[in-house]
Amino acid sequence: MTAARGRRTACCVTLTPDDSPESELSGGLAAREAALSLAQAALDRRGGLEEAMEQAPFSKLEPRDRAFARMLAMTLLRRLGAIDARLQARLAKEPPESVVMLLRLGVVQALYLDTPAFAAVDTTVRLAERSKTTRPFKGLINGVLRGILRDPPREDDPESLVPGWLFARWRAAYGEAGARAIAAMVAFEPATDLTLRDTAEAAELAALLEAEILPGPSLRVRQHGDVAGWSGYHEGRWWVQDAAAAVPARLLRIAAGETVLDLCAAPGGKTLELAAAGGKVTALDRSGARLGRLRQALQRTGLVAEIVTADAATWRDPRRFAGVLLDAPCSATGTFRRHPDVLWGSKPADIASLAGVQARLLDAAADRVEAGGRLIYCVCSLEPEEGEAQAAALLKRRPDLSPWAIEAGEGGSPMASATPAGTLRILPHHLDGGLDGFFVARFRKS
Repeated sequence: MTAARGRRTACCVTLTPDDSPESELSGGLAAREAALSLAQAALDRRGGLEEAMEQAPFSKLEPRDRAFARMLAMTLLRRLGAIDARLQARLAKEPPESVVMLLRLGVVQALYLDTPAFAAVDTTVRLAERSKTTRPFKGLINGVLRGILRDPPREDDPESLVPGWLFARWRAAYGEAGARAIAAMVAFEPATDLTLRDTAEAAELAALLEAEILPGPSLRVRQHGDVAGWSGYHEGRWWVQDAAAAVPARLLRIAAGETVLDLCAAPGGKTLELAAAGGKVTALDRSGARLGRLRQALQRTGLVAEIVTADAATWRDPRRFAGVLLDAPCSATGTFRRHPDVLWGSKPADIASLAGVQARLLDAAADRVEAGGRLIYCVCSLEPEEGEAQAAALLKRRPDLSPWAIEAGEGGSPMASATPAGTLRILPHHLDGGLDGFFVARFRKS
């Protein structure tokens, strides 16, 4: 279908009935309508899913229905390529996008959730009845969904879970087996990883939360629900942070009392780590709204950092720091486990345009490192142009920097992530249960 081919759409799929007030929607149909709005927002633009979660119809749902709608939307996005492959096999002519979205929703319920087959078809047809645009296609929707349900069940090919252009890039960078192993992680909903304010409490908190202790240490929690209700949250003993995202700050090896600058800091997980290590942290980001989340996290955890709202490339401040960490803006393709919308909201041109931003920020970060200090550069991207190429180019531009090799397993990184160049290339399948994809390089200043 159109989204799976990478072409963005602007079609509205809001299915507010034209013949009855929205308040008459049953909870089940309202949740499914909200799921459609979330998925469509994610396909229309990067960041659209997060924005849609703050707006109606999703924001008007009861908590239980919000959880169901989010699960529907996320499963649709995780399985979008495979869903569209099934639909293409049964559609001689592609219907309007609003109809395609309904078909996708029906397939998600029928094949990937515990919805009984009859209910998956019935609720999808009932949603179609509520709009003049989709009502004429009720028969098509009914027939296509019933036909798919008659097909023998089969495993989704990992390659079908990723846009073709992106899979081709991963194949070129990591080989056929590597690309397929990465893509296979798309289908699985990740557990919740936690970073600890005090790592000495790992065993105690693991017992309280029934969590697995990961290298680092981080904790991996498999329970669901609002994290604010979990043990230790209100005491600020931990914060949510993917196990891979927790690695870069550890690699700075900040000692108590050392000055450290966290560039592009929001939403702040790395700032909290650096402050917990005893660093005198300055956290800088251009987004005041996102820094608001960091302020709240600092208050909850009792940690301290100076917060600066500014553009890292043009920030006017004479200070130099013992350690500088730059988690640069990037395509974020490594975060697809938690944000499958990045797969379908990205396009090839994004990578080239972001590479220029990364180079400028890297130069600004290098200027902030004091003599003898160290610099960490990281991106949550799987694309070599945003990782390995940036690190190599920086060393050519900056003779005052030298690489400081990262040891295998250092900072809680997976052993398989260490590269011959002394950098880290963390791939989503490098840890049982998965983790975000990251590139990390470390430098010293002469």
